[in-house]
Amino acid sequence: MNGHHVQAQAAMHAAQPSAAAAATPRAITIAILAMGGEGGGVLADWLVDLAEHNGYLAQTTSVPGVAQRTGATVYYVEMFREADVPEGQAPVMALGPVPGEVDIVIASELMEAGRALQRGLVSEDRTTLIASTHRVYSMTERTAMGDDRVDSAALLEGGRAAARRFVAADFSRMAEDAGGPISPVLYGALAATDALPFSREQFEEAIRRGGVGVQASLRAFAAGFDVAANAARSGAVMDEKTVRRGASPAMPQHGGAVLPAVRDDRRSLPDAVGPRLAAVHERMAREFPEECHAVLRAGLIRAADYQDVAYAGEYLDRLRPVLDALPDRGAESLDVLSETARHLALWMTYEDVARVADLKTRGARFARVAAEVRLAPSQQLEINEFMHPRLEELADAMPASLGRWMMRSRLARACVGAFTRKGRVVRTSSLGGYLLLYMVAALRGMRRRSLRYQVERERMASWLREIAALAASRPELALEVARAQRLIKGYGDTHVRGWGNFQRIMGVLPALKTSSDGHLRLQALVKAALSDDTGRALEQKLAAI
Repeated sequence: MNGHHVQAQAAMHAAQPSAAAAATPRAITIAILAMGGEGGGVLADWLVDLAEHNGYLAQTTSVPGVAQRTGATVYYVEMFREADVPEGQAPVMALGPVPGEVDIVIASELMEAGRALQRGLVSEDRTTLIASTHRVYSMTERTAMGDDRVDSAALLEGGRAAARRFVAADFSRMAEDAGGPISPVLYGALAATDALPFSREQFEEAIRRGGVGVQASLRAFAAGFDVAANAARSGAVMDEKTVRRGASPAMPQHGGAVLPAVRDDRRSLPDAVGPRLAAVHERMAREFPEECHAVLRAGLIRAADYQDVAYAGEYLDRLRPVLDALPDRGAESLDVLSETARHLALWMTYEDVARVADLKTRGARFARVAAEVRLAPSQQLEINEFMHPRLEELADAMPASLGRWMMRSRLARACVGAFTRKGRVVRTSSLGGYLLLYMVAALRGMRRRSLRYQVERERMASWLREIAALAASRPELALEVARAQRLIKGYGDTHVRGWGNFQRIMGVLPALKTSSDGHLRLQALVKAALSDDTGRALEQKLAAI
């Protein structure tokens, strides 16, 4: 525990004063929710130093979360003005935040702001909420079988509704630009809100007294301060409840401009294709409706990157029967074609050992990792990969006849199983580790002759035939059949489980074809399969059909 923590005969820590006790002094309370490595402890220490050098008693405590992304560390700071302490008494400060009694909540990520709301730390008559709008997905979001991401717009709206004042921006990007953690950026945003009775210069002096990374922290502080101050001047930051009941302004973002509230970290595919794909792209533009070109172009690029240009041509070949089966070019038909194209591109680029090795040995990946860890010129980067291929995955990569023999032969299982029983760590930043994965990635050259390719080709053909057969008479059901492909993903046990669920659902498709609400029932089946990995929810839905 840092700062002053003194005993007292009577506690002077209280909630928002009532009218009868308006003159009763109370502590300023601050809760900081931050993940590991984001400098939450440094931010709390700056606040204690700021208070103690400007006439306040202060203390900070921290309660760590279970893990970096299943629960952030909560740093709690209380400040009490020394001039308000009666002679012979001293304030008793709390060890943790109390719902309804927190003046300032600082969240280093949008989900952490949501956690603060859920805990009741944010109140509309008292709390200034400062939150970064970027997302670092939680473990429950990452491990869900479907898309279980929390709606960022709902989190932002919740912050607007719950807080007296809400300051939100992509503070993480500002920290990246400054080459440091997010804590000084949030510290600067706090200074701009005037929620604490200190000047900007006093805030900055606390950084200087820290003596570590002073100039970088001051630059990051200035970035956060300017964005929060500019947003306040423009009215983009929500303030009093009377203002917030009107039209909701756009959230301020990096640089003070109004940008989308949450940054999407997924890399977008280029709008134009290179010369190698020019011919197949021209074919796409000639044969397929313009409304679907964006999805098709992304599919072509993905297929060519996965295998080669000819594979991109196969992508269009497989879509052509679906296009020919469409009764018209109306919105419903185009939805069927677009969704089929999107999910076919994902299916054709299934993850096998060659694909995984290829992605792990790309120069762009090494550059991305170096940027994420902020590798200095004087430092050396080491990357350790945990690899645990199973016998089935190795057999899938072999020529079809050899792969089938490996799966049937007890001798093959015994010999290969000895090497696949346990996982191993491969250091791809070393020459030996890199060459090992590079050779595995070279198996892509024989992918078309592999057992996995033959199996997946037959599965895709059956799926596409069902969609084409339904496109004219039951387009709404054809659309859900196309979307059901999202059950098939990943590799190993994940892929086996997903394919099993897909097969069971397709097994009841004949019964769904005779039902007027078959598309809704199919949609419910897929949702049930994605809701848990035990299969119980899907079993219950299937039992009703």
